[in-house]
Amino acid sequence: MNVLAICAHPDDETLGCGGTLLRHRASGDSIHWAVTTQAHAPQWPVEVIERKAAEVAAVASAYSMSSLSKLGLQTVRLDTTPLEEVIAGLRKVIEQIRPEIVYLPHYGDVHTDHHAVFQGTLSVLKAFYMRSLGVRRVLSYETLSSTEAAAPQAYRAFVPNVYFDITPQIDRKIEIMSMFATEVQADPMPRGPSAIRALARFRGATVGVEYAEAFMLVREVS
Repeated sequence: MNVLAICAHPDDETLGCGGTLLRHRASGDSIHWAVTTQAHAPQWPVEVIERKAAEVAAVASAYSMSSLSKLGLQTVRLDTTPLEEVIAGLRKVIEQIRPEIVYLPHYGDVHTDHHAVFQGTLSVLKAFYMRSLGVRRVLSYETLSSTEAAAPQAYRAFVPNVYFDITPQIDRKIEIMSMFATEVQADPMPRGPSAIRALARFRGATVGVEYAEAFMLVREVS
């Protein structure tokens, strides 16, 4: 089975669905990764851009990704990027991979890049297109420091209704997150290792397992 994780920024998928991706890999599924944005000069120093690119390559190797697609759009600029550019890039990836399951950022996150990626993906995966693209299920994930930081408005709330037990994967997920040296935070910040473990423990307790990741089912076509 082909599985596609779509993110706005490279560390999003590890924070949101890294344990679940490791589960897929352990089950023999093919994991594909689409990174929508990347750092550009002069907003970022050249050495930082190079470090971020090296981090992405290392993480792709750690997950044994079957493919890595970089759309190359400017990070923290998707709110000013024409949506058709986001849609076109995502459509090309989805048509090539034909994933059965797609993971993407939550619509209500405080980060506007996440919102744009969600909108662009759902524009490609309209319900009447999903079967022709091979997609059966679309799930959105939460991203520490972005999902819980959104304004307290009901329509933006992350209300999970799908859970995956990641107890065997939690330690490896945290190890992989540490590879994002330019993004990871020290405790007690939200991207620190104790916060990642605490959220997984809370989601696990919700469904009676030690550690879990939670998702919102966006759409399913059987």
